[in-house]
Amino acid sequence: MKPRDMGILIVDKPTGPTSHAVVNAVRRGTEIRKVGHAGTLDPRASGVLVLCLGAATRLSEYLSSGSKRYEALVRFGKSTDTFDADGTVTSETGRVPALAEVQTLISSFTGTFRQVPPAYSAIKLKGKKAYELARAGETPELEARTVTIYAIDIVRFEPPDLVLSVECSAGTYIRSLANDMGVEAGTGALLAGLRRTQAGPFTLEDAVAFSTLEAGFGSGAWREHLLSARDALPEFPLVELSDAEVELVKNGRRVPASSTPQGLARGVGPDGEMVAILEAVEAENQWHPSKVLVS
Repeated sequence: MKPRDMGILIVDKPTGPTSHAVVNAVRRGTEIRKVGHAGTLDPRASGVLVLCLGAATRLSEYLSSGSKRYEALVRFGKSTDTFDADGTVTSETGRVPALAEVQTLISSFTGTFRQVPPAYSAIKLKGKKAYELARAGETPELEARTVTIYAIDIVRFEPPDLVLSVECSAGTYIRSLANDMGVEAGTGALLAGLRRTQAGPFTLEDAVAFSTLEAGFGSGAWREHLLSARDALPEFPLVELSDAEVELVKNGRRVPASSTPQGLARGVGPDGEMVAILEAVEAENQWHPSKVLVS
């Protein structure tokens, strides 16, 4: 039941390439046409990049909505139009807040609040990406979005640099966080470095270096790092399906639940492999196939 081209790759993306470039490289190296990511990383950022291969791309909407954790290098004293070190300097104060001010500052950015994304981002506006409009000289007016920062911890403070560990909701822009902290402090700030250390349940310990992955394309050794689709969403309970139920699910039919169903679950066949994401129909004590991965 398990196609050899369906699963999850957890890649440690290096700084430099875009997430799209990594996806294209994996597509070419594995010769699998359907490859997607579950949450992009900027070219300057490194760390955990979750890739979905084959039918597992149908899981990307669930994977991308999970919380993220980053190690961020915030540099005080100047600001840029891109909110990072690659942009054009828009202000330069040369000032750095004291440690006590920094501690107060990060506490004010913990919780749920509205955040305006960077003008230089991939958000679509007027049929184009915001960064395309910005590069053309326009000023994209991006709407603020609700984000949650669950925790910010100081890793080290070596003025003008502040290294933070940030746990946040999907959709949070760490570049905007750095810029907003600089505005709040009155010193200006930019994001000088970023490493994603966790995406959903996956950490750097689960990730394979991109160079190692590339080296294994020719020999097929890359498959050693391919996780089963059933491992993608460990927070969803497992529902074991019989062969007959697998056939029903594959055809979009509901199956009975052994106990009162709730929310979403991973439907697995007798071989233990992922068949579908199931959605509870509590009133009828059934599971409805929401996303079917096999045909």
